[in-house]
Amino acid sequence: MKKPNTTGSEKGQSSAVLALALSMLLASLGTSIANIALPALTQAFSAPFSEVQMVVVAYLATLTVFVVIAGRFGDSFGLKPMLLAGLTIFTAASLMCAIAPNLLFLVGARALQGIGAAFLMTLAMALMRQTASEARVGQAMGLLGTVSALGTALGPSLGGLLITVTGWRGIFWVQVPLAVVALLLAFRLVQNPRGKNKVVSARFRSMLNRSVTPYLFVNFLVAAVMMTTLVVGPFYLALGLGLKETLIGLVMAIGPVISIVSGIPSGRLVDAWGGGRVLAIGLALLAVGAFLLAVLPNTGGIVGYVLSITVLTPGYQLFQAANNTAALAKVPKEQHGTISGLLGLSRNLGLISGASFMGAIFAFGAGTEDLVHAAPIAIAEGMEMTFLCAGGLMIIAMGIAFMSRKATRTDSSDL
Repeated sequence: MKKPNTTGSEKGQSSAVLALALSMLLASLGTSIANIALPALTQAFSAPFSEVQMVVVAYLATLTVFVVIAGRFGDSFGLKPMLLAGLTIFTAASLMCAIAPNLLFLVGARALQGIGAAFLMTLAMALMRQTASEARVGQAMGLLGTVSALGTALGPSLGGLLITVTGWRGIFWVQVPLAVVALLLAFRLVQNPRGKNKVVSARFRSMLNRSVTPYLFVNFLVAAVMMTTLVVGPFYLALGLGLKETLIGLVMAIGPVISIVSGIPSGRLVDAWGGGRVLAIGLALLAVGAFLLAVLPNTGGIVGYVLSITVLTPGYQLFQAANNTAALAKVPKEQHGTISGLLGLSRNLGLISGASFMGAIFAFGAGTEDLVHAAPIAIAEGMEMTFLCAGGLMIIAMGIAFMSRKATRTDSSDL
């Protein structure tokens, strides 16, 4: 009797993981690489900032709207075919962005690119869950977290270099060959999971049961807190501590670098310890990090800020790996696409809420909407109030996670 070729199977899984990781990298790179081009676009099209900003907003808007649609399509028509469709859309949209003759055309192309990115983010996660072996699911989810952080961190630096050398069109041209490579790799290496959910519409409500909903809500709260660091952090470093732009950029890069380093180890911990324990540790670190941001920067300056971020960021990666793994484990594999889309939707809504609601708390704490002319002490007070609220949100998230685990144990004991 022939033994199964486990080595060949593992190599095939590794190759498929590479294709899925590249897909996730493209989606996150598309999110961050255009931001740095806004001044160049303002000059190139002789347009006000409010109009040029739509280049970023259009991408984020369609990405947010289409993540659930992408997941539903994946469950209905197959995860791999829909991933290939998303890569095709992303490739074509990147090309359209690169050759855009005017700002309106560019905004429309970016909206289309966001649709493609929604398919990449959602279906890469769903396929990764089904491609990885059961013993390495957490590690695979951790890898996606690492790649997502890498794309977010790489975008501004790569974009700045390309704009200097090639002009603003270069930031879109570079995405075209990367998308083509991802499309070819996905076509050749990613296997299409068997079985399609023919009754996905009828089961949609049943997916949002009490075993899945807590993961989505906690995901929303955590995303809001992480966006708060990206929105409030630069204001505090510039206006509260008086740092120059170069140093602010270096300090703000610490979080993404920690995310890159801690992503895969976080996933390995999920595989070794289980999702519930790692989820609790991640949320605890997020809560501690948020409270530290309310206190340490105002007493220890830049050192206090960095120490706080060093606690907060690993907590986020631990949470992401555990939460995504646990949420997908709660539903049959034919529903992984939809749940992945809902995870993406809750995250994006959390990012939007963090930017708006938590930003408003920061202004309220500082006592003025005119933050540019606010005194450093006012900025410090706004920072303290904002992250005390953020820490409170993480306490709420810990309570939701605890009650969810308790309810799950109760249901299991009743069987």
